[in-house]
Amino acid sequence: MKAYVFPGQGAQFSGMGLDLYEKYPKAQELFEEANDILGFAITDIMFEGTADQLKETKVTQPAIFLHSVILSRVLGDAFRPDMVAGHSLGEFSALVANGALKFEDGLTLVSKRAMAMQKACEKTPSTMAAVLGLDDEVVEKICASVEGVVVPANYNCPGQLVISGEITAVEKACEKLKDAGARRALVLPVGGAFHSPVMEPAREELAAAIEATKFSEPTCPIYQNVNAKAVNSASDIQKNLIAQLTAPVRWTQSVQQMIADGASDFTEVGPGKVLQGLVKKIDPNAVASSAELPGG
Repeated sequence: MKAYVFPGQGAQFSGMGLDLYEKYPKAQELFEEANDILGFAITDIMFEGTADQLKETKVTQPAIFLHSVILSRVLGDAFRPDMVAGHSLGEFSALVANGALKFEDGLTLVSKRAMAMQKACEKTPSTMAAVLGLDDEVVEKICASVEGVVVPANYNCPGQLVISGEITAVEKACEKLKDAGARRALVLPVGGAFHSPVMEPAREELAAAIEATKFSEPTCPIYQNVNAKAVNSASDIQKNLIAQLTAPVRWTQSVQQMIADGASDFTEVGPGKVLQGLVKKIDPNAVASSAELPGG
């Protein structure tokens, strides 16, 4: 069975999507529609912007979403997923790709999500840290022992977990994790504590927008971040998407479940190759590659 996976924040690069825009009329049409929906020329920043411009919250998330979704559209008949999943932001791309969300609704939600997260970051000084070389249970136990808000946020692959929370709590947890034998516990250069209780104001704001959006029954199951299980119901998809901002991304568990359910081949749709690497670390026997454009 063929699984398609969609990357999240951090995969952006200058020039992203330009090849699609220049080669495919369908892509050009969707990029221009995106400029109208967002109210600014995101294409200018994607195609010619600096790394700093691409890092702006209002740009990064829609840019990655657009690259992924438009790439899936130009693949045409070659794009036939048996199952999909997306890492954090990538879940929105996956939901447009499997027909649960319309393109314009997905883009609008992603833009609102980015702004709501930015506001939550400004409200509470917070951060994230990458932890390497410890079992998940050890990281969970140490986070629970630290005063303040610090929680596991991204279960990326065995031995690689990202924690998230208030700055002092994350720093304290990093010290304890190193003492417990972590190969690395490194604070990341991010704007805030994504996938933690710090994002609660953003979750509330986004919940209203998600509840007001029409979701359809998908063409294939999506393995959602919050429960790492195949979801086919539009109402369940909606509910899980609302929970996503404050809940951990269970990527390891999602990939393991997809393999258990018959996934034999993973294709990453969007910028970068991060998810392919994670899939292979989760299961060294898994086949993972980038989506190839028609004609090469």
